[in-house]
Amino acid sequence: MYRKVEDFLEDWTVSYEGTANVIKAMTDEKLDQSIVENHSTLGWLAWHLVGAAGAFGQFAGLKVQGPGRNDLQPTSVQEISQAYEAVAHAIKEEAAKLTDEDLLEVVMSFTGETKRGKLLRGLIDHQTHHRGQMTVLLRQAGLTVPPIMGPTKEMQG
Repeated sequence: MYRKVEDFLEDWTVSYEGTANVIKAMTDEKLDQSIVENHSTLGWLAWHLVGAAGAFGQFAGLKVQGPGRNDLQPTSVQEISQAYEAVAHAIKEEAAKLTDEDLLEVVMSFTGETKRGKLLRGLIDHQTHHRGQMTVLLRQAGLTVPPIMGPTKEMQG
């Protein structure tokens, strides 16, 4: 749980930059890549992260606009990437307006009442989970995995 806005903003910046790099590593031709048939695809996971970031932000009381559940997944990486960047930057800008005391305020979330700081921690954890899935799918698709939290195996020689 976050108790300091500064800590969330620092973690969010690292997290969304890593996710943005993973999305940009995808190609339009590989958006349908899944680990097995009928599982989440690269495109679905990326679009899910756009929508989920918007939903987390709204639950946290941030003025963030993401796609709705019924909005169709774009068919281009560029569109998904632009939508992700927009929602990620909006979260950063809006969260910067919060005070440390705001993080202790109870808000409604996906599962009921929770503290805003805990919800924002969940946003990053959720994104990290799906970003990990996406890196596996990038490799499976024969695409290059970008560095996220340090060099990738390919970068090490």
